[in-house]
Amino acid sequence: MTNINTAYLPQIGRGIAVQDGETILHAALAAGIAYPHGCRMGRCGACKSHLVSGEVELLKHTPFSLTEEEKAEGLTLACRAMPRSNVTIRWLDGADEIADIPAGRFEGVIAQTVQATHDIKLVRVKIGNRHQFDFRAGQYVRFLYPGSPPRDYSIASRPDEELIEFHIRHVTGGATSARIFAQATAGDTITIEGPFGSSFLREKHRGPILGIAGGSGLAPVKAVAETALARNMGQPIHVYFGARASRDLYMIEHFRELSTLHGNLSFVPVLSQEAQPGKRSGQVGAVVAEDFSDLDGWKAYLAGPPAMIDATAPLLIERGIRAADIHADVFFTPER
Repeated sequence: MTNINTAYLPQIGRGIAVQDGETILHAALAAGIAYPHGCRMGRCGACKSHLVSGEVELLKHTPFSLTEEEKAEGLTLACRAMPRSNVTIRWLDGADEIADIPAGRFEGVIAQTVQATHDIKLVRVKIGNRHQFDFRAGQYVRFLYPGSPPRDYSIASRPDEELIEFHIRHVTGGATSARIFAQATAGDTITIEGPFGSSFLREKHRGPILGIAGGSGLAPVKAVAETALARNMGQPIHVYFGARASRDLYMIEHFRELSTLHGNLSFVPVLSQEAQPGKRSGQVGAVVAEDFSDLDGWKAYLAGPPAMIDATAPLLIERGIRAADIHADVFFTPER
């Protein structure tokens, strides 16, 4: 017989059933609860929570997402926690930590596609009821292109812009990205579901902002930086864009123009497998670590492949940033 435990969530005054072998986050999302989360794989720390009572089995996760010290303090990760008894669990909250925007389903059409690199296409979508679709800069949606499996893509545009922009990378063997690259054109109908994600711009923060992007991870970092500028937040904003080679870089002139218009924005392209004049060389996280020795009081927004996030986050923590001030959007390659 299947064992079922109850997870009580005091912030909403509700208990949910969690099946044997199921995580608390999975059960909460299935129950329609907007539990703060990001990667769902124990890499970003967005679902970090206080385990008030009860016992859980904690699945594999990165040291960045949950440290041994945090475990000793009674913290856990909802996406990795499987109850072994009835539990009470409270997500970490604050005035600027919850997006508080309900997810919905929205119909739209592709307004424009632009080939940004050999394997990244910009897709701009016009939503029919745009005034009803709200999101926080840095969030993502589930993208449903006809005839393809659903895929999650981060939003690259600001919340106040009419068109919703996505940076879609062609994944070798990827059913959805391959179809989009081969067929997507202006006028195609699409559906999006969302918004989701906790790696969004914290607008009450007044310290420096650090954006670190790998590949198409530039999308949410762009949204965060441009929204902070548009809302005159004023603090220094440093954007580092890591890629393998020059052919993998895009929107360079766009960010250079922004940097000219806004004295508080700096933009640094970094190449890991090629040396080019005017561009830094090395792993993007290591380059950031070279440039800053004290990140206390900063907010960092990371987006890109798991290896980049795993390598970069510890370097930032070594330089004084709090783990809670690192917001990571981890880009997993779909299995098909």
